[in-house]
Amino acid sequence: MKPVRRLISEAEIEASVIQLGRRISDEYRGKPLTVIGILTGSIMLVTDLMRRIDVPHKLGLVAASSYRGDATVAGALKVDLSELPDLAGRHVLVIDDIFDTGRTMSSIVERVKEFAPLSVKSVVLLWKKSRMEVAIGPDYFAFEIPDEFVVGYGLDLDDEYRHLPYIGVVESPVDL
Repeated sequence: MKPVRRLISEAEIEASVIQLGRRISDEYRGKPLTVIGILTGSIMLVTDLMRRIDVPHKLGLVAASSYRGDATVAGALKVDLSELPDLAGRHVLVIDDIFDTGRTMSSIVERVKEFAPLSVKSVVLLWKKSRMEVAIGPDYFAFEIPDEFVVGYGLDLDDEYRHLPYIGVVESPVDL
């Protein structure tokens, strides 16, 4: 594994997830809520955030991938919505690790709307505003980050680094 430069500490992530949980809880108190995690990168955020949302909610998971192997440039998006719970008449939060170009989140939000939810909003840990290719950004985010390839807290490079409790930048990720 290549060396990693820390960008966001474990303590900063924890504090931001607590804040996100409070904001989401306040908005959805008394409302039927389902959170949908986009696998695999969001799994750490989903589990930590679910513990911080203090209103009842259901969980769904979506398999989505646009990166293969050691790629650092997105390819064709593949999405599997077959394991979602019933979303009709519920408020839905789609959770992902990072909002980069926004194509993954935008595509999944549009597909989720086909299930007749009351509303659909998005939550991400990281937002690379400089890389956006869609018109609408995330509804909730913890950190805006520069255009660097990041790993840790669920984000990976060739399925490595996900275990790191912080967000870091891999030195020379293309040279792998």
